[in-house]
Amino acid sequence: MVFAGLSLTLDAGQSLLARGPNGAGKSSLLRMLAGLIPCHHGRIERQGAMVLADENLALDGNSRLKDALAFWAHMDGAHAGALEEAMDHFALLRLADLPVRMLSTGQRKRAILARLLVSPAPIWLLDEPGNGLDAASLEALGTAMARHVGKGGAIIAASHFDLPHHFDQILDLRESSAA
Repeated sequence: MVFAGLSLTLDAGQSLLARGPNGAGKSSLLRMLAGLIPCHHGRIERQGAMVLADENLALDGNSRLKDALAFWAHMDGAHAGALEEAMDHFALLRLADLPVRMLSTGQRKRAILARLLVSPAPIWLLDEPGNGLDAASLEALGTAMARHVGKGGAIIAASHFDLPHHFDQILDLRESSAA
């Protein structure tokens, strides 16, 4: 059992930060919430579509960045112009024609976040969203998070360090809570 006695409720326009050391179960919690791993005991109730941004890029490495992100924008039913706005927000426009496989660590993370920004899903699940980002990119992340929550979206983020956003709730996962 990874979690015992855990109860979370998050409403529209709210955000929660799950924090704790490596191995505390932060990523597992997000994957359970996303339905990627089963919850064998208890229950998870979700209302609304979710989008998960984790370390998995999920973009075709041989495609140009713009084309790879456009694929997901189309799949997610994003509104016209959303892709260019997201790429601009995370300073990716000048990299639009670069093959995804050529992106640096920080550029890859910004591409993951741009994909998130394009999605119309009201619930964002963010796994270590600040990893690999410089100060300007962290600021862009904080702005995107504030806008999303301000428009009635919800965010559940997992991180072992502080993020550039004020969270309504903090869930402290310590080593002792993980099996």
